[in-house]
Amino acid sequence: MKKSNYKLQILLVALFSISLFSCESNDPEDENEGEIITDVTLRFTEVNETGNPIGTPFEVVATDSDGLELGGNPTIGTINLEEGKSYLLEIEVFNGIENEDITEEILEEADEHQFFFLGTAFVGSPILIYTYDDEDGNGNPIGLRGFVEVSATPGSNNAQFRLILRHDLDKNFPGANNPSFENFVQAGGESDLDIVFPVVLN
Repeated sequence: MKKSNYKLQILLVALFSISLFSCESNDPEDENEGEIITDVTLRFTEVNETGNPIGTPFEVVATDSDGLELGGNPTIGTINLEEGKSYLLEIEVFNGIENEDITEEILEEADEHQFFFLGTAFVGSPILIYTYDDEDGNGNPIGLRGFVEVSATPGSNNAQFRLILRHDLDKNFPGANNPSFENFVQAGGESDLDIVFPVVLN
């Protein structure tokens, strides 16, 4: 009888230790939780051949009070650009639920974040070309700031501008420095943001 009780005690201690270890091993995952983003602002400014601003900035906004990756009813503006022109694109992201400036968090953890630019606007028969104009401390791109070149002879005046923000990816993965890398998932990490803006060329 005593042996049975002793074995039972050993079993309970072992189960408790396993449970405790499992909880502790999961704790670090909280450090890499994805960002909650309720608002994305794209600020476009026309630039000349040398990249200097010459136009009046205008903004296109996507918003969902529940989170753009969590809510089901986002409001997404239309991007209107002119054929043959180039624009400086600056991106701002915000978490209205926690009143947090996610743009600042991305800059603070720049080596863990990167935007990709896909959709029919950038791949296949692209009407837009994106070029990064920022980098992290390791010289890898971020995507909060860059340039968008509009085709002078587009095959279509309508397209989809898919904006993706990846978190905790391997920026040294082959192809990851391409802003329109279609196999971005292979570089690892997770998506904090994946939304589509309609594009109209005038």
